[in-house]
Amino acid sequence: MSPDGGVRPGQPDGGVRPGQQIELKVTPDPYVTYRYAGASGDFNPIHIDEQFAQQVGLPGRILHGLWTMAQVARAVTEATGGPERLQSLEVEFRGIGQLREEIVVSGEVTDVRDGVATAHLEAVQSGRRIIRNGVATIAGD
Repeated sequence: MSPDGGVRPGQPDGGVRPGQQIELKVTPDPYVTYRYAGASGDFNPIHIDEQFAQQVGLPGRILHGLWTMAQVARAVTEATGGPERLQSLEVEFRGIGQLREEIVVSGEVTDVRDGVATAHLEAVQSGRRIIRNGVATIAGD
C-alpha cells in the first residue's frame, strides 16, 4: 500500500514482482524540443532549428536524448508506484529520436532482492531501438 492507503501497481499488495511488464507509449509533439530546451538549457540547434538540422544531415529537428531517457524513467515510475521509488537509471543512447513518431518504452522487472527490484528496458521508435540496455533499480515497500 502507498502512504495514502492506495494500492500501488505491480501486485495486489503494491509490491514490484519479477516478470512484471513495463510499457509506455508516447508520441512527441512538434513543440516538445522547444519546451525541453527551455527547461534544460540545451539550445543546441539540432533540437530547435529545422533548417540547421537538415543542413548537418539530419532528417529535421531531433529529440533531446535526455528527454527520451526521461520517458524511460516515466515508464518505470508509472508502473512501479511513483518517482520516489526509482533509485537509479542507466541507458545506452543508440539512435536519434524524431518528432511526431510514437516511442514505445518497454521492459520487465527481472529480479527483486532485499527490497530492491531491477528492470531492463529499451525504447523503440519506428522499429529502431533508440535506447537500449536500460537498467533501473527500484525501491520496494
